[in-house]
Amino acid sequence: MGSSTWLLWIVLSALTGSPLGSAVVLLVVWWVVDRFTVGILPDPLRWVMRWRREAHLERVLATNPHDGRARLELAGLLVERARYSRALEVLKPNVEKGDHDAQTLFTMGVACLGAGYPEQGEKLLTTVDEDAPGFRVNEVDLMRGRFRLARGDFAGARAALERLVQARKGTVEGRVLLSRALDGLGDDGAAALMRDEAWGEYVVAPGFQRRKERWWAWRARPSRPVAWALAGVVALALIVMVGLPRVRAWVETRRADDAPSVDPLREPDE
Repeated sequence: MGSSTWLLWIVLSALTGSPLGSAVVLLVVWWVVDRFTVGILPDPLRWVMRWRREAHLERVLATNPHDGRARLELAGLLVERARYSRALEVLKPNVEKGDHDAQTLFTMGVACLGAGYPEQGEKLLTTVDEDAPGFRVNEVDLMRGRFRLARGDFAGARAALERLVQARKGTVEGRVLLSRALDGLGDDGAAALMRDEAWGEYVVAPGFQRRKERWWAWRARPSRPVAWALAGVVALALIVMVGLPRVRAWVETRRADDAPSVDPLREPDE
């Protein structure tokens, strides 16, 4: 929150006498503005809609356990929320009955990797790669890279993420993850260059892509969010120490000027 927002909160608090109410109003306004601009704040509406969709799919499967499409969609939503074991449980009947399309095997493979079955997950992703090369612009390599990094397989992660970067020329996330793999292999120079590339891709990316990859860009240049945070703290301190007393004095002066004058020689009404 910038210094102008803090100043506005102080003024509103002084005028309304309700710091909490002023803060709520400003938070709502800031969130609405953020939705249409930089997109840093989380979107609670998206979370609510996802939760409602999951609940709907659970009800569908409770009445019709053989609905394969509902199982696949629900498993995908569960994987997005890192509920991998539950996703395996939901999707397993589809695989057992012979659904071996790329989307089903991909979701099952990611769920296996997340649930702690790396061998099975890698085999499923390999099958997807063979049956549908370049599936979703090398999404298979992105998942391989993520989970190999988590397991400490830096060489394997590097191989997968280099393929990803070749396929997705503007990916910021892929380059940041690749820099972590290079760090793990002890190649600090190449890792630093990769982080520079990640930031460079972020700077020239279109607005919608910057919104999507902002958090990864900040991981490439962590000094940027830290600098903004420090600037905000300094601005807040200056506002509280210097601005708040002046605003309060101004408000009190206005209230005194607006108060009705009383004639000291006038007798009070009976």
